[in-house]
Amino acid sequence: MTSVSLSSADPSATMDSLQAAANVLTPQALAAATQAPLSAPARHTAWKMLLRNSSALAGTVLLGFVTFVALFANVLFPGDPLDMVGTPLVWPGQESEFFLGTDSLGRNVLAGLAHGARVSLAVGAVAACIALTIGVLVGAVGGYFSGWIDDVLVRLTELIQTVPTFLLVIVIVAIGQPSVEVIVLAIGAASWPVIARLVRAEFRALRESEFVLAARSQGFSDAWIIFREILPNALPPVVVTTSVLVATAILMESALSFLGMGDPNVVSWGSMIGEGRELLRTAWYLTAVPGVAIIVTVLSLNLVGDGINDAFNPRLRGRS
Repeated sequence: MTSVSLSSADPSATMDSLQAAANVLTPQALAAATQAPLSAPARHTAWKMLLRNSSALAGTVLLGFVTFVALFANVLFPGDPLDMVGTPLVWPGQESEFFLGTDSLGRNVLAGLAHGARVSLAVGAVAACIALTIGVLVGAVGGYFSGWIDDVLVRLTELIQTVPTFLLVIVIVAIGQPSVEVIVLAIGAASWPVIARLVRAEFRALRESEFVLAARSQGFSDAWIIFREILPNALPPVVVTTSVLVATAILMESALSFLGMGDPNVVSWGSMIGEGRELLRTAWYLTAVPGVAIIVTVLSLNLVGDGINDAFNPRLRGRS
């Protein structure tokens, strides 16, 4: 079996080697040769860099803790968090049964915080997935094919971006029923242009690369080249942007709930802040506690995203 090395210092030698190997390599083997993702040693080095990144590790620990609380909220605090279980306005630490106190209706603040983590994280993750799916498809197709297809998709992206994202979310939620599902769809539908523009820029920069030209010369389909050749190399900045999207979606959901446009049947951090704003002077902890939870979660997502980018971005890794 002929081996093909992509580490040649001469670009023309690399192309000659790939073309010479076309007669002896199967399509699967040739795809592996022309593809340019991280090699096993490079992945190992990237993971080592990620593990040595103290900020990324701190963010992972914080995010893991919030996720654990969200997943096991029903076990840690069984029952409905909207139930009145104690005396109203018990301050944190005043009673051992209510570690973070109670609100104006006698509901356990800590229970609401745990159940609110589930709603906020679910909204952030699912909305980011929706935005990521739409943005990657639009950006990849436009950046790869160019021409009139790219023009149409760029105009569509610009049309969505002419309306402020949060305002568009408010309009969609106001038209539909203010439920968690509608909020998730609204945030995802309003947030994809950021991903689309980033992916399009990466594809335009990579579509004439040597490994893409080699795959194209061997007759691989456009779909194969888009998803197996170019997309893996465009992922590092997309991963960082996705972590920011999750954080932004959490903030948007909190803002909607603060404005009274959240789902009234569930507890979220935003709804807790909104309900506590009227007692800000006398019971400031009702807004401070969920506010700190939002800050910690958003900060952890940003730290993890930056750590992943520093570890897996080939340009940054080459400088270290």
